[in-house]
Amino acid sequence: MLPTGDQKAPSAFKIWKNFALHSPWFPIGRIINTGSFRKLGPDELRAYDAPFPGKKYKAGARAFPRLVPMTPNDPATEANRAAWKVLERWDKPFLTTFSNGDPITRGGDRYMQDRIPGAKGQPHVTLKGGHFLQEDSPVPFAQAINSLLAGIA
Repeated sequence: MLPTGDQKAPSAFKIWKNFALHSPWFPIGRIINTGSFRKLGPDELRAYDAPFPGKKYKAGARAFPRLVPMTPNDPATEANRAAWKVLERWDKPFLTTFSNGDPITRGGDRYMQDRIPGAKGQPHVTLKGGHFLQEDSPVPFAQAINSLLAGIA
């Protein structure tokens, strides 16, 4: 979404950020499961957990929410403002494939479509799911991307 801290962050993001930074327990598979509409099976949970066999392997996942600007004077704000200056002139095809059930990013598709010229006239889709579309709507997600690429080629 490239937030600049000029907009209020959703409460769900603030909760997630505090959990990521302060919880002594950080079960990657269960986090993915919670952010998905469908229930992951035991093998899928183990697969998500596998790259993170110990606390030190989770440092990046825990630090990521801290990098999201929450105020206009946040250290990451200027980089996101610079990115928006580029995107506001981006006239190449730009597709949004957001979900209908993500409490953090829901509605961001409209924001991007209104600000990025290349988003005009694209076949944007709102997919069924939570934050992790690869789990909730993998086929429609891939089809949307493949359709866009087929139209560019």
